[in-house]
Amino acid sequence: MNVYQMSNLKIVFFGTPDFSLDSLKYLHNSNHKLISVVTSADKKSGRGLKIKYSPVKNYCIQNKISLLQPENLKCIDFQNDLKNLKADLFVIVAFKFLPKKVWSIPKMGSINIHASLLPNLRGAAPINWSLIHGHNKTGLTSFFLDENIDTGDIILKTEVLISHSDNFESLYNKLKLMSGSFLSDTIEAIINKKKLLKQKNILKIDKAPKLNKENTRIKWNDTSINIYNHIRGLTPFPGAWTEIKENRKKLIIYKTEISDFEKDGIAGSLSIRNKSLFVNTSDRLLKINELKIEGKKIVLGIDFINSIQGKEIILY
Repeated sequence: MNVYQMSNLKIVFFGTPDFSLDSLKYLHNSNHKLISVVTSADKKSGRGLKIKYSPVKNYCIQNKISLLQPENLKCIDFQNDLKNLKADLFVIVAFKFLPKKVWSIPKMGSINIHASLLPNLRGAAPINWSLIHGHNKTGLTSFFLDENIDTGDIILKTEVLISHSDNFESLYNKLKLMSGSFLSDTIEAIINKKKLLKQKNILKIDKAPKLNKENTRIKWNDTSINIYNHIRGLTPFPGAWTEIKENRKKLIIYKTEISDFEKDGIAGSLSIRNKSLFVNTSDRLLKINELKIEGKKIVLGIDFINSIQGKEIILY
């Protein structure tokens, strides 16, 4: 392949959510040839179970880009369709795990953009967990796919600082806005045959497992800083949750603030100071600024105080 051909690669893009869009837009507007896009099959949602298109599918329809939506990535017909495209490179951003028979198709390989500084935070939810773990920086890593999850040879990394006020939404947007230019730099590095970095087996790395009911629940017997980080790492989605002990109503906590007040009760018990709502943790009071009862609208802490009318409330 000569220099001209290398600067005009035939690329298939894999992605589904909003996070994928900046990378897709870069490819669509670049000198490279975006020959097709693979996105997840349509899903029904809402009360009427209406089909809702993903952000990537909507963009492809609006821009008349060839689209593949396999029900099963192991389907032979789908794999043959990919082979017939004769792509130089597959680019994956926020998509499911690909079987080897898919990622091994293009002659230059398949690359992924992962929202952490690998090998740290391997897994399905790196943005959430960078906040939950209390990191002060994260970033994007591009790497070639191999047979394991997030373990391939690294092409490039770029860092972004995490501020104390960042939550999942703000950090997600920071990384999303960086992804298009980062993909551009990554493809340029591949064309220029930049030396790859092997991922070492480091024992002391934080993981980023898939979020579930158990690991999103707030543990009030933890420290105030750990609970603060847990909540902002899950705000606004999927939400850090707890229950009112008396009636088992589910509460989702959206915004908190570490206070200087010493704890004045058992972990999880609510406290009112200066017309503000606080909750006891293992070391001090944590101020609750925004929360909601599941199925209701988000309210300020002061409004929740008015709704409980002086009742003693314990969260667990």
